Amino acid sequence: MINVYLLLGSNLGNRLLLLQKAIEYIKAETGQVLAQSHIYETQSWGKTDLPDYLNQVLFIGTELAPQVLLNKLLQIELLLGRLREEKWGARTIDIDILFYGDQIINEHTLIVPHPQLQNRRFTLVPLAELAPELMHPLLKKTVKTLLFELKDNLQIKKYIFE
Repeated sequence: MINVYLLLGSNLGNRLLLLQKAIEYIKAETGQVLAQSHIYETQSWGKTDLPDYLNQVLFIGTELAPQVLLNKLLQIELLLGRLREEKWGARTIDIDILFYGDQIINEHTLIVPHPQLQNRRFTLVPLAELAPELMHPLLKKTVKTLLFELKDNLQIKKYIFE
C-alpha cells in the first residue's frame, strides 16, 4: 500500500457537499482514507477575484499506480462538475496529488511532489496538521519547516460549519 496525500478544493456551488462527495468517491475508487485534515476556508490563490475556497488534505492508502490514481481523480472531478476553462479558474472541485509515497514523478501529465505545494499556505496548513514531519523528497525539508519558511500571506481559517 502506498501512502498518498491529496489536496481537495472547491469554490463553486455547495463547497462543503462537494468535498464530502469527493471523499466518498475517493473511498470507493482509490483506496482507504486513513486521515482527514480540518476543512479550511481560504482566499483564492492565483486569481484573487474569485470566491473563497474550502480546502482539505486527505491521507490515503492506495494500491493504484500514480497515473491510474490520477485518472481516477480526474474522473471524480468530472463527475462533480469540474470544467477546465482557465488556469486557476473557479471550480466545483479540484483534487491534487501532493505526495505519492516518497516518489519523485516528472511526467507530462503528472508532477509529484506537487510543484507548488511549498508556496501555498492553503496546502501547507492542512498538510502540516496531518504530517508535520513528512519530508519533501526534493527540497529535503519537512512540511513543518516549509510552512515556517513560507512567504505566502494568504488568509486561511478553519471552516466553521453553519
